[in-house]
Amino acid sequence: MTVTNILLSGIVGSTAYGLAHEGSDVDRLGMFATPTEELHGLHRPPESHVSTAPDRTLHEAGKWCRLALSGNPTVMELVWLPDELYEVRTPLGDELVDLRGTLLGARRIRDAYLGYATQQFRKLQNRRADAAADGSHRRVAKHARHLRRLCTQGYELYATGRLTIRVEDPESYHRFGEQVAADPEAARPLLRRFEEAFADTRSALPEQPDDRAADAWLRRVRREFYATARATSV
Repeated sequence: MTVTNILLSGIVGSTAYGLAHEGSDVDRLGMFATPTEELHGLHRPPESHVSTAPDRTLHEAGKWCRLALSGNPTVMELVWLPDELYEVRTPLGDELVDLRGTLLGARRIRDAYLGYATQQFRKLQNRRADAAADGSHRRVAKHARHLRRLCTQGYELYATGRLTIRVEDPESYHRFGEQVAADPEAARPLLRRFEEAFADTRSALPEQPDDRAADAWLRRVRREFYATARATSV
């Protein structure tokens, strides 16, 4: 898969969290800009490109902004990575990193992170029933680790306005995963504890994100790649 105009891209997933083990896939996430003139036609160009081997997801800049403003935990990682995990950085990408705080709203972060964590809890409950039959023990443990990470990272972002990608004490996440793989109900107290923590904590974030900053940034992207398209066609 060849995608041009990549603005920001880096390594995410278990490698970034510090939870990778031997044989883990290396996941990459990035953002690209569609040439502006292509947005004016009858048929909209693809807003995402997903590939395997290597595992990479690229979202168009407009879609990425919409997802980030909704509090989406997966896309949010892209603007909080440690410097060494970025593989592509551009001036426009760095601008977005600089305004990442404006993308955050307390309600959306709480709802998104707790919502995703609850989805992980349901997945591990459903998978555990068939674990012995289909060898899904490792997948159940993975869902459990994701549940804990989503709760921990989401609460940090909600309470402090900052997101730490690499988890503290990765081995404790692996132990938790094994415990939950043996008994999915072992995850319920953690989920309830974070639900209460969110409810009892005054967020450092505004109630809603300031989408004006993202809108202004996206308009700069559209101007940049409109000018590029015109220059190329002359």
